[in-house]
Amino acid sequence: MKAAFLPMLVLAPLALTACSEGEPRKMPPPSPAAEAIGPAENCLPITQFSSSKIRDDWTIDFFGAGSKVWRVTLPNKCGGLKSADTFTYETSLSQLCKQDIIYPLNQYGGHLQRGAGCGMGPFVPVKLIK
Repeated sequence: MKAAFLPMLVLAPLALTACSEGEPRKMPPPSPAAEAIGPAENCLPITQFSSSKIRDDWTIDFFGAGSKVWRVTLPNKCGGLKSADTFTYETSLSQLCKQDIIYPLNQYGGHLQRGAGCGMGPFVPVKLIK
């Protein structure tokens, strides 16, 4: 049993080294493209947006009155966010902030289950480019 286990111990560091070398992975830009039209905001009052659209595992657009849109690019990939296509959050304030945590909501057997937490990013006012 030790003989079979030893080669795995020797090869494991090599496999990890191979994964960590090279250029960082580049994510394709979310669709639709967007142009920043103002400075990033740390928080957005909950009353300012009426809906959101998950673009990918990194990007969420928040829609407000009229044509107001804020794009949040998460600092880290939020696995399963796009496939869940919905999320939840908890806040004791009346606003959602860049340091808050969101949770993808996955449906299992007819029930919603909260996924792993993902950190938010700043809210950038944007104009969507069609």
